[in-house]
Parts: sequence; C-alpha cells; structure tokens
Amino acid sequence: MKKIAKIVFISFSLLIFIIAVLIFRPVPIVSEDKAISESGIVKEIYSNKGNDVIFVMENNDRRFYINRGLENGLELNNLKAKLIGNAIVVKYPNYWTPLDWNNSVRHISKVEFKDEIVFNELKK
Repeated sequence: MKKIAKIVFISFSLLIFIIAVLIFRPVPIVSEDKAISESGIVKEIYSNKGNDVIFVMENNDRRFYINRGLENGLELNNLKAKLIGNAIVVKYPNYWTPLDWNNSVRHISKVEFKDEIVFNELKK
C-alpha cells in the first residue's frame, strides 16, 4: 500500500512540475517567417495593471496584447488616435499555455499600420 501511495505522490508531483513549466515559460520570440499574421480593424485599445497594451479587433473573438507596451515607450492615447477604426496587421508566435488553453489572448510580436511598423520584437 505504501508503494502505491509513493507512486501516486511522485506522479502527482511530476504532473504539477510539468504544468508549472508550461505556465511560466516565456513567450517565444520568433522570426517573421515563423510568425502567424492576422489583420483586422481595431475596435478598442486599452491597458491593464501590468502596463500591457491590449487590442480588440472587429469580428474577432481574440484579444491581442503587447507585453508591458506602456513601459516600452508606447503611448496609449497616440495608439488610440492613430489605430482605432483602421486596419492593422498583427504578427504573433504559435505557442500554447494552460493559462490560455483556447488561444483567446495572443501575444503580439509585431504591429503594422499601412507602411509603418508600430511595434516590433521579432527576430531579425
């Protein structure tokens, strides 16, 4: 009986460790040819307590965010004035995390508006 309890404990501990690794691994920084591209018209832009800049697009259930965008020089009011109601292209890595199991929130690696690069953290 003790042997079974030990096996269950080790299995449970290993499972918790694997989940923790999946949750806390960083978002990969990819090259542009490996990024997924999606375009749409910006409906809303806002920030959260973590200084992320979040984009909501028309006819799209996903939200897209620039991690700590406000800390990295982006200005929320400027982005709103320039991008709301306009089409942009966002590029992001293909990755999965248990915190977003249905991929409803995507980390943005690049934002393009017309011929301008608004934000870029893709590998060169």
